[in-house]
This record gives sequence, C-alpha cells and structure tokens, in this order.
Amino acid sequence: MRARCHTFATLAVVAAAPLLLAATAPDSSNAFIRVNQLGYPPDAPKVAVVCALAPASLQTFELRDARDAVVLRGRATQDQPFAACVRTWRLDFTAVRRPGRYRLLAAALTPVTVYVARDRYQRAADSLLVYMRQQRSGYNPLLRASVHQRDGIVVGASPKAGTFVPVSGGWADASDYLQYVTTSANATFVMLMAYRDHGRAFGDAFAANGDSGANGVADILDEARHGLAWLLRMFPADTEMYNQIGDDRDHVYSDLPTSDSSDYGWGKGKERPVYPCTGRPQGLFSHTNRATGYASTAGKFAAAFALGAQLLAPGDRALADTLARKARAAYALGERFPGTCQTAPGRAPYFYEEDNWVDDMELGAAQLYALTREKKYLRDAVTLAAREPVTPWMGADTARHYQWYPWHNNGHHEVWRLGAPRDRRAMVAYYRRGLEAVARRATRNGFRVGIPFIWCSNNLMTSFATQAYLYRQMTGDERFREYEQAAIDWIFGANPWGTSMVVGVPDDARYARDPHSDVARQLGVRLTGGLLDGPVYRSIYHSLIGIRLVESDEYAPFNAGFVVYHDDYGDYSTNEPIMDGTANLSYLLGAIAAGDNR
Repeated sequence: MRARCHTFATLAVVAAAPLLLAATAPDSSNAFIRVNQLGYPPDAPKVAVVCALAPASLQTFELRDARDAVVLRGRATQDQPFAACVRTWRLDFTAVRRPGRYRLLAAALTPVTVYVARDRYQRAADSLLVYMRQQRSGYNPLLRASVHQRDGIVVGASPKAGTFVPVSGGWADASDYLQYVTTSANATFVMLMAYRDHGRAFGDAFAANGDSGANGVADILDEARHGLAWLLRMFPADTEMYNQIGDDRDHVYSDLPTSDSSDYGWGKGKERPVYPCTGRPQGLFSHTNRATGYASTAGKFAAAFALGAQLLAPGDRALADTLARKARAAYALGERFPGTCQTAPGRAPYFYEEDNWVDDMELGAAQLYALTREKKYLRDAVTLAAREPVTPWMGADTARHYQWYPWHNNGHHEVWRLGAPRDRRAMVAYYRRGLEAVARRATRNGFRVGIPFIWCSNNLMTSFATQAYLYRQMTGDERFREYEQAAIDWIFGANPWGTSMVVGVPDDARYARDPHSDVARQLGVRLTGGLLDGPVYRSIYHSLIGIRLVESDEYAPFNAGFVVYHDDYGDYSTNEPIMDGTANLSYLLGAIAAGDNR
C-alpha cells in the first residue's frame, strides 16, 4: 500500500504553555483544528474551526509567532455541529494582520501551522494551470505526445452523421477523456476573465503549446487560447454546432490518453463520436437527455468568442475578427433555438443535466455589447437577467447533476460593468438575493458553509465565493465577507477532513494522494492544481454505479455524518479532479494573488 497522509498526522510540534481548560477538554484523539492550509490574506477574516468527534468543552486558544511569543489569546466560540463533528468551535484571529508563519494552539489538541500571507496565492493561481495543461487533448505537454488525433465522426440526428470532422484539441473534462463544450466554453471564458481582471497574478513560464519556456504571453492567456482554438473547431459553420466528443464507452478501459483503447464502433483507439447540438433529446443507447434547444451551448460559445475577440485584438487582429464573427453567429443560433443542449449519456444514466440557458445567453449578449456597443445586445442581456435573477441551486437542499450550470452567473457582473445605473442596481440585487439564500443555510454550522453537497460540491463552493467576491467589489458591502472566506478556507483545509481539495496546493499541506485518475495512478505523477469534486451527501455516494473504495478509509471517523469524502482512487464522486472547477477557481485565486480582494 502506498504511503498516505494520515488524518491524525502532526502538522507542527511545539512546547506549549498550559492553557486554561474546562474539566472535559478535548484532546488530540477526538478533536482537530482545521485551517486554511494555503493561508489567510492579511486583510481577510481569519477563522480556524475545531471539529470534535465526541462531546467536549473548549474555552481558549493561542496564536504564537516564529519566536514562540504569544501574539493573540482568544476565546473559542462554540458553534453548531456539522456532519461527524458533534461539536465545533470557531477560533477567530482576524486581528492578526502581519504576514508570517504562526502556530495555533488550543487545549491538548495537536497544534497547527497557520500562514498569514498573500504570496502563497500567486503560486497557487499558477499551479491551477499545471493541471489544465495536463488535461490537454491534441498535443499534451505532460505526455510529450499528441493524443486523440482522430476526433471525430458525427453521430445522431444530424445531416452530417457518419462523416469525419476535425475537432482534435481542447481539454479532457475530468479523469476520463470525454470533452464537452458545456464545461470547456465556460472554462475558457473564466480564464479570459481572470486574465482581463487580474492578469498580473499569473506568470509566464510556458509556451503556447504547454511546454516549458516563456513566450511573452501570460500562461493563463495561452491556456484560454488553447480553449478558443478547440471551440472554433466545434463550431465550424454558422449552423453547425457540436457539443461533445466521446461518451461513457470511454470508461471500459483504464488507459492513458496515449493508449486509449476505447472502441466506438470504428476500432480500438480510433475515431470518437462527435455529438451535434440538435435541439432534441439525445442518446445512442437506452438513456437519453432532455435537450430542448441550442441556447445553453450557443450562449457559452458567444461569450467566450466575444471576450476573446476583445482581449486578442491588439496582438492578433485576424483571430479577433474571426472570433467576433463567430460570437455573433453563435448568439444568433441561440436566439433561433432557445433551450438547453445537454450532454449525451451513453450506457449509464449520467449526463450533465443543465436545465437553464438564459444565463448563458445573458453572458453572451453582455460580451457582444462590450465588443460591438450595439444596444440590442445590452437590452437582451438586461431582459435575460430578469428571467433568472438567482442561480436556482442557491438556497436549495439539492439539485441534479450540473442542473444549474454555470454555478454562478457571470452575466450579472458583466451587465453591471456596462449598464445604466438602474441596470447596475438590479444586478447587485440579484447577486445579493442568491448570497442571502446560501448564507441563511451557512449559519447552521460552525464551518459557515451553505451549499448543497451534490456531486461536484467544490464547484458550488468556489462559485459562491466568487459571486460573493464580485458582489463585494461591485458594492463595497462586506456583509458576506465571512461566508466568502469560509468557502475559500473550506477548499484549502478548513473542513472536517482537514484536507486541501486542490491536489498539491499548497505543496506543504495535506491533500489527496490517491485521486481518481489513471494518469496519476499509472504514471505516478501528481495532478498539481486539480480541484477535486468534493464531499457529497452519503445518499448520493451510495446510489452511484460502480463506486468502491480500493483501500481502507483513513477518514472513516469523519465520514460518519451526512456528507462523505474519500481520498481513494475508487471514489469518482468525491476524489476526481475536474477541469471546469479548476478553471473556475483561477479567477478567485487570481483576485486574491493580485491583491484585488480588499
């Protein structure tokens, strides 16, 4: 068995002076201090959470600096239980603003290291792009080889069914090798947005093809351009729009991309199916989706193309002109065929069940207005925004898989940037309503998290924090700052399991050693920067097909509640890295790294 990061490992050993304790104080066998292992920006709220697995009492804590001097003594505030944590306490050290490395001590609990720092976020922002490069189809810089070059053959209800279309490129969606415009177009847009708003947070250490070597272009823009190139191939003509490459026949073999044995009817390792947008339900086998139109995909195309045209025009006018023309064409197709273009299932019933589309068309319209200044697009964006003011998962207990995607509506922020005062006030109100709905649920537990723990919960956590950040920048209103920071803290270790949900970030932390990935497992590489799916309701975990643990559960004591997480190759529901979630996180980490989150 491979050596693994044990739940009860000591993070720091110190000689601590005795603290004032209650008679039934917790100890290191049944209570644990959970912190953001990446660190706390100096200007941010700073709260650690103690998770006790048995009833206990805790009164005080201390923060000590590198010289072992006490810099803060505080009272532990008891809060609501969460999952396996039958008691929680919040240890608030927000008053400490000086950057540095500290030790946090409470009763007889194992002390933990705490960083107050911003520079660690810059390294983290660039680390996310390591994973994005590893996910590339076409030329893959990790493998130093071109993969899936024979994509693909059109399938389904299309005049081009059975014909070859050259669509190699893009990114694998997760640890399988399926590819979706649904997630890739959103990933492309948010990386472009991160470059536009926080470009100075990202370095230049890699060439456009992903190999090492600076090229005078920020790495995040190189990665977004890789996405744009693939999106152009997936929309080759103004009425010919594709949404997906491959299906779950991919899952038959546990191969590397370079030796992918998947057989879609044309021989092992040969062409893969390309699914068109048709406006009708799709599925080649016993399961079908509920597709009703083109607009959810068309709006995402339009948004990515329009923002790409704006950002690339100074250096590549020809590409920018192509992107601008394709943005208009994609938006027009969405207008012609309103509705959702869901991903297509294969032999299993799983697919991305996206039920909303007005948010995608809103974002596309807003970016087209930014590009062209044609008022029709701004009018459309404002009208569409009013049709879905709040992303529907916000405040809900559950949702179907990717039912409300993207997880937050960047369109409201883009309309706010461009609109009249009345429009700006409306967008602020829409964001506030969604944040209030999540915050009401977040008051019920010591971790201050209010999302539903559906499959890919870390996506929701990241999007909630991003929307809260955008709202704060739009208004100066700090009312959700505590919840915004709690969501960030959760991602990097302030959760019951005490683990970072981003592989290898930070590299001196506890994080997944056994992610659900054949690339990691067979090559022995670390999928640095990959955001994991994240914890799910126990009921979801037990309902999924073919899921099992390969090794004993080192987090078993923390999986006794209503949500579970396993650092195990066999758990594809909680421990699989996801491309779109990783890209989504790039905007938030870029903002923090650049110091734009004040």
